[in-house]
Amino acid sequence: MTGRSVGDVSPLSIHFDAPLPLRSGASLPAYDLMVETYGQLNADRSNAVLVCHALNASHHVAGTYAGQAKSEGWWDNLIGPGKALDTDRFFVIGVNNLGSCFGSTGPMHVNPATGRAWGADFPVVTVQDWVDSQARLVERLGINKLAAVLGGSLGGMQALDWALRYPERVEHCIAIATAPNLSAQNIAFNEVARRAIVTDPDFHGGHFYEHGVVPKRGLRVARMIGHITYLSDDVMAEKFGRELKTGALGYSTQDIEFQIESYLRYQGDKFSDYFDANTYLLITRALDYFDPALEHGGDLTRAFATARAKFLVASFTTDWRFSPDRSREIVKALLDNRLDVTYAEIDAPHGHDAFLLDDPRYHGVLGAYFERIANGLTKPALQIKGVGRAPGRSQAGPHPLGGSLDVPVERGAGGSV
Repeated sequence: MTGRSVGDVSPLSIHFDAPLPLRSGASLPAYDLMVETYGQLNADRSNAVLVCHALNASHHVAGTYAGQAKSEGWWDNLIGPGKALDTDRFFVIGVNNLGSCFGSTGPMHVNPATGRAWGADFPVVTVQDWVDSQARLVERLGINKLAAVLGGSLGGMQALDWALRYPERVEHCIAIATAPNLSAQNIAFNEVARRAIVTDPDFHGGHFYEHGVVPKRGLRVARMIGHITYLSDDVMAEKFGRELKTGALGYSTQDIEFQIESYLRYQGDKFSDYFDANTYLLITRALDYFDPALEHGGDLTRAFATARAKFLVASFTTDWRFSPDRSREIVKALLDNRLDVTYAEIDAPHGHDAFLLDDPRYHGVLGAYFERIANGLTKPALQIKGVGRAPGRSQAGPHPLGGSLDVPVERGAGGSV
């Protein structure tokens, strides 16, 4: 997708004094959310798009940090002036979820009740809790209704929850490479990863901060397990096959023999240098718990009966973590409720990670859909100091209040791309 970068951006920490009730019955006291924004809010505040992140991502969705090499946002190929999500037309909000390790209140922060880091005492959070905190953020920004909520994978689950529980505040829901709940196999992958972390001798029951150590061995294995599920067999075969690390067998049970082993160890090492172990446990549990049909006797159609948004649901043929069948379950439930649905099943070789990559057909679908949304916006930009773009580029800042379509498309009542 053509377009420009939003340029250098700066995150903003927004504080909330009111406690946040959680699904577990616990309550989180005053907390902070890390936020980045791109583009300008229009006069009637109708062009805001909220981007929800997946497991190891953050509020840093687009742009770069001045003086930091390789600091592009995790969805920088999608968001910016002239890109599929065009910041010349939309005001885009990236937010870091509670419990994460990128600035929003989480296990690494101080528990006001003890004066020590929360650690394992940080309350369990759910997708619903995250969406409730995001709704408070959107309200703080003075936005009554979002033009769209967008997310891939776990982010897609948050987008769906927005449409289910805040139907009057979402015009469009865009859910990519996601599922209405985790399969038993996916829960199993998460559990193996969690056990790798909690059985690391450096974990110390989740209070490893006090010991000055990090359970890196567990984090490495957890990431290696997860990374396998993000790639397709075709991509692994193409990139690595059975290629040897040194060109000859070393006849060792301990050393690296194959290139795929080297790649997974590299991914594990990198992950263990920046991600928090308690955050990993919290976020994978939130994945496990998401199941909107549970409160409706397992009936997903009944769960979506409250939704009023227009939907774009997209999946990828080689994604075996969240397969197209799971997206079709969502589409069927939406169609059963006679909602406006566009479904794109994109033939891409990259597996689950395809939602993060710059595939021209995929970005073509998103670009066409956002064009549809933009065409419904008529108000000029609202000039607000600190929110709008600097001359010639988009830029993040504080709010004053604190390809082609050659893919299968299924259409519901009322619209399509």
